[in-house]
Amino acid sequence: MDLNNTVSIPSLTATNPLVILNKVNKFYGENHVLRDVNTIVNRGEIVALIGPSGAGKSTLCRAINRLETISSGDIFIDGVALPDEGRELATLRADVGMVFQSFNLFAHKTVLENVMLGPVMVRRTKKSDARALALEHLDRVGVADQADKMPSQLSGGQQQRVAIARALAMGPKLMLFDEPTSALDPEMVSEVLDVMLALAKTGMTMVTVTHEMGFAREAADRIIFMADGQIVEEATPTEFFSAPKTTRARDFLQKVLAR
Repeated sequence: MDLNNTVSIPSLTATNPLVILNKVNKFYGENHVLRDVNTIVNRGEIVALIGPSGAGKSTLCRAINRLETISSGDIFIDGVALPDEGRELATLRADVGMVFQSFNLFAHKTVLENVMLGPVMVRRTKKSDARALALEHLDRVGVADQADKMPSQLSGGQQQRVAIARALAMGPKLMLFDEPTSALDPEMVSEVLDVMLALAKTGMTMVTVTHEMGFAREAADRIIFMADGQIVEEATPTEFFSAPKTTRARDFLQKVLAR
């Protein structure tokens, strides 16, 4: 499929697009939460979604793997239109890792079992291989020594790192992070951001909804600033933080950077 001939790609450099959003709209009743959103995410690119509360950032992030349905428009992942439901959607979700605010670990399973579950149930990986894979990724995020504990025995930061390991164990093409540090105590935020920074340096394609401006400035290749359900600005971190083009973005940065 030649996506350039089938959808209206925004005027960005599509060097190797993995995700394309074309005129995406979302309504909750009469509330228009996403308004004609057009953007691309290239392979290996780190995109930070920032903006005020209620801007539509999390809705957009969740729409990329159909955790939120869209009212109109198109979303393509790796050249394939996002399915509405069924086996095709399950297959796509297996290739898109998702890390939530609230960890979403299975409380009745150990840390190791949580990370093994996806590879065994979805990828049909042998349990012995899934165990080795899970331990590898738990070590990668620095919590291999917690493998036999239950999630309730871990700190919030440790639980979030387990959630990242669980997503990585599926071998995703794309990682989505929906405000992954917002539920953490301040002293735990840095340990999760450090893992995300390390992951960004490996070439993983990442879309991150975040309020952490330091992370966005350091890790992102591109900033998408949203307000009122729309993309207001897209720029490199250097461009966005040093010279935002819109009044809305300048006002936002003045408020968040003054804290």
